[in-house]
Amino acid sequence: MMFRKQEKKEIPGLNTAALPDLIFTVLFFFMIVTHMRSVPLKVKYQVPAGTEITKLVKKSTVTYIYIGKVGGDYRIQLNDKLATAAEVEDYVKAERGRMLPEDARRQIISIRADRSAPMHLITEVKQALRRAKAYRINYSATGAVKDETE
Repeated sequence: MMFRKQEKKEIPGLNTAALPDLIFTVLFFFMIVTHMRSVPLKVKYQVPAGTEITKLVKKSTVTYIYIGKVGGDYRIQLNDKLATAAEVEDYVKAERGRMLPEDARRQIISIRADRSAPMHLITEVKQALRRAKAYRINYSATGAVKDETE
């Protein structure tokens, strides 16, 4: 009988040459998929300061309406387009239709208006919200946030 010498078999090293390509591919994937702000602002607004401020808990139920200056005129922005007060009712109803039924019942309209916005424009928006049966309205402001547990 012939005996062979047993050779020691070594485990080959891990090839890491493709690792940078993989890392950059994953990085580009997340850069494409992730978005920081879904609505590009077309209006310029300065948020007023407030004293009794609370944080919104569930942001998936919030629909934002922006009121600010475009050029020298005050305009309303709904999502990424400029609109009139008459279009607010249809917008709110459409946003409510996109939500889950439980979120639609808790829909909150957040008005982000410039501190110098004319009150008649805000009143027109509020009237359109009333026609759309959107009664939960808040106004965005800056200041110290009050803890809801107090």
